Amino acid sequence: MAVLDQLEPKKVFQFFEEICQIPHGTFDIGQISDFCVDFAKKRNLEVVQDKVGNVVIKKPGTAGYENSAPVILQGHMDMVCDKRPESTHDFKTDPLKLRIVDGSVMATDTTLGADNGFAVAMAMALLDSHDIPHPPLEVLFTVDEEIGMGGATAIDMSLFQGRMLINLDSEDEGIFTAGCAGGINFYNQIPVGRRQADGTAVTIRIHELLGGHSGIEIDRQRGNANKMMGRLLNRMEQELDFVIAKINGGSKANVISFDCTAKLVVRPEDAAKAKEYVADMKETWEVEFMGDEPTMKVDVSVEEGVSVMAFDKESTGKVISYLVVSPDGIMGYSRKIKGSVETSLNLGVLETTDDHVRASYQIRSSMESKKVQIREQLERCARVVGGESVVTGEYPAWQYNPESKLRTTMVDTFKDMYGKDPEIVTIHAGLECGLFLGKCPDLDCMSIGCDLKNVHSFNESMDIASAARTWDFVKEVLARLK
Repeated sequence: MAVLDQLEPKKVFQFFEEICQIPHGTFDIGQISDFCVDFAKKRNLEVVQDKVGNVVIKKPGTAGYENSAPVILQGHMDMVCDKRPESTHDFKTDPLKLRIVDGSVMATDTTLGADNGFAVAMAMALLDSHDIPHPPLEVLFTVDEEIGMGGATAIDMSLFQGRMLINLDSEDEGIFTAGCAGGINFYNQIPVGRRQADGTAVTIRIHELLGGHSGIEIDRQRGNANKMMGRLLNRMEQELDFVIAKINGGSKANVISFDCTAKLVVRPEDAAKAKEYVADMKETWEVEFMGDEPTMKVDVSVEEGVSVMAFDKESTGKVISYLVVSPDGIMGYSRKIKGSVETSLNLGVLETTDDHVRASYQIRSSMESKKVQIREQLERCARVVGGESVVTGEYPAWQYNPESKLRTTMVDTFKDMYGKDPEIVTIHAGLECGLFLGKCPDLDCMSIGCDLKNVHSFNESMDIASAARTWDFVKEVLARLK
């Protein structure tokens, strides 16, 4: 039995639940892309699926709108795949387990994928409708937005006649996005030498932090478990003799790391002291966070008499030094939009391989020169410890357009429906509009969405009432674009 079948708008939630049954993590979009193509073909709609999996579906305008200018509706098909550490969910095979909690839709122990499955579901409901007035629709479902925006990078904008684009990838009802930061997907590799290490293993785990979106929630000063581990190890290194066997943390470059584990090898006589350092540091963090990380846990376990391959002493020092001195978090605020983050970066993932520790980042800035500055700073940090840097993807900022006709229509519609002005913002997160505008400079873009909370984490939720209002708003905007 469907979990969401009693919710309104019925068609939107029906399609959303169908999407949740199909694996659609970033870089695993074959099934969801084909699903969208089959959806269009069953309704005799014009459809194009490009070589990377992007899907374009076109529907003529309804009666009275046949000759109106086409409107592009856009969302991305992929989702961030994150789950509780103890969860056995397999994102490549298992459907999401939906549930309704206090007026919101959630998934059990995993991300929900309302970012951006809700956009796909709304667009499908419009394409499926027979009684909703609208101009010609050109619907674009992109792939692999969450890491690198590969779909938006590859899309051929000559497929579209429309010059008004409504992106449905925002996360706050009544807040209209009219610009966004550009970004760089980046990682540093720190080489490590290894040797046999005998002694007592001390395994430290920092976990159950709130995490969250590394752009939208970067200003909330949430703990980054990877950086916190570096701070703890630096403190311990002042007095204890140890080497690192492995260090791993985080799940995605664009997710604030909520979990990091380090395995150390210490002298047997230092094991108790190591546990004291961990306990002291936990107390320090509890004071510093002032209740803002209410579920934080810092655990330590000890195993005596181990003999393992570990980093040599020099490599241990380099890794700790890198974690301490490399930048993370907010690097600057906008001088034009008070309170708006201009530049930031997030150390989202630490991975130990046989011969490297890899540190993966999302760099964001609304100013191109500052984005370059942060990249160069990280490159210098890598060189100091003998490492190397790699850029795996880059996307431009979306600059605010003061002459947007689409924005005027949307603002007037919102005021008429709700008796108040929407908030117009530029955001510190990547949206695909910047890439579309780079290919089609005369495009008029706006981004909206319903209320989503804790996106990119296993606490993600979608407000049901907000989803219904957003659906009504989109329908009314389209009715006015005649």
